[in-house]
Amino acid sequence: MTNPPDPTTATTPPAPLAPGQAVLLRIYTDERALIGDRSLLETIVRRAKDARLAGATVLRGRKGFGESARLHGHRPFDLNDNLPVVIEIVDEEARLSGFVASLNDLPDIGLMTFEKVEVLRYGGHHTEDHS
Repeated sequence: MTNPPDPTTATTPPAPLAPGQAVLLRIYTDERALIGDRSLLETIVRRAKDARLAGATVLRGRKGFGESARLHGHRPFDLNDNLPVVIEIVDEEARLSGFVASLNDLPDIGLMTFEKVEVLRYGGHHTEDHS
């Protein structure tokens, strides 16, 4: 007897992204930003996956500050680091504009930017889900 697939790990491939013009969405926040009991960055990446965007990557910074002017970074011997993070998502501009609108209920997002990019290659032979 086979168990049904777990909906939290089920993989629906993202919409294809053809080489050519696209947009890079960058979302700046910090590691400890929470939405309820869940990490803000986890929430954003999960929503991007559920929206079938082309892909998302979370980059951890060493140090940074934003609107609050509070410096985020690593402090030796401190177990409560709150490092800056940048979430990068590349897709078509219309799809990303709709996605950005869907994030309006998330209060702790810092700066969000769009940047025009040229997609040279997308995809490959990887079939494993690393969620």
